[in-house]
Amino acid sequence: MTLVPTQALLDAAVGERRGVCAFNVLHLETAEALVAAAERTGIPLILQISENCVSFHGSLRPIAAATMALAEDSTVELAVHLDHAESETLAREAIDLGFGSVMFDGARLEYAENVAATRRIVESAHSAGVAVEAELGEIGGKDGAHAPGVRTDPIEAQSFALETGVDALAVAVGSSHAMTERTSSLDLPRISEIRRLVGVPLVLHGSSGVPNAEIAAGIQAGLTKINVSTYLNGFFTGAVRAALAGNPRLVDSRKYLGPGRDAVTNSAAELLSLVHGPGSAMPPPHPGGS
Repeated sequence: MTLVPTQALLDAAVGERRGVCAFNVLHLETAEALVAAAERTGIPLILQISENCVSFHGSLRPIAAATMALAEDSTVELAVHLDHAESETLAREAIDLGFGSVMFDGARLEYAENVAATRRIVESAHSAGVAVEAELGEIGGKDGAHAPGVRTDPIEAQSFALETGVDALAVAVGSSHAMTERTSSLDLPRISEIRRLVGVPLVLHGSSGVPNAEIAAGIQAGLTKINVSTYLNGFFTGAVRAALAGNPRLVDSRKYLGPGRDAVTNSAAELLSLVHGPGSAMPPPHPGGS
């Protein structure tokens, strides 16, 4: 059994001055692909299930049970994390199910309300030995609700971390969710200043749109947890499109989901190998986009 607490992976990454990958699970095939990539490389990984993923499946328990079972059977240390939960009820459900960590996203709330709600989740999570990630300063592109150009204030980040007791903090430093082109530029001085003031690991959301050199520099400046979803989704979709285009009469979904799963395994393995080490960076984008 190698399902481990998320905090253990974060602490190891901080201690070794490297990044740790956090990849999003969309369905069983992506979960299988991500676990296979971790086993191929022997590199630990955080498997994330987002609130959007829960909405797609209709409930948390089935996709969580499948993901956690895969992690438990893996030969590599894996953690399971709830990503971008705006619902306190959902966050508490994940805590009860044994997730290694939950992200409570109160970035839409006013500062004081965000602090109060996040602290409530922290109290519930910590009583169960579960870590909490929170977000301060809206990160662009999340369902059109987060304004591009917003940046986390370092002093506010310091106060927020102290007031809430969170274990990791997602910061707005130039990235944007769901980008299919890698054109974001990170605010490296801001990352360094936040890291100097905040005593918990920093998280980069929207990493799919950040170029190789920026990812590497961001880790060196103080980022720890590197979240990726759209980038990997592009490989899956590209492989499915190719399989269907190559055989228009194909009706067995395993015949095109299988190539999609294999494509994610290959690209995720590359990401793991690169982000895991100092000076890490992501490989070139897939020609199909992601």
